[in-house]
Amino acid sequence: MGFADYSIAEIAEDYKISVEMVCQLCDRLGIRYQDIQTKLALEDAKAVILAAQTTEKKSS
Repeated sequence: MGFADYSIAEIAEDYKISVEMVCQLCDRLGIRYQDIQTKLALEDAKAVILAAQTTEKKSS
């Protein structure tokens, strides 16, 4: 699995969601991380972003 060079903190900033939400999504999806600077694998980053967008649409 390749790395996206995209951290939890960067995803939160770019998609305007809280770091806590990104961490919750990682936990829900079974994605392991150490802290908010953890770089995610490409597929994991895509899964988190998709889940965040899906969650956002349900809230609207």
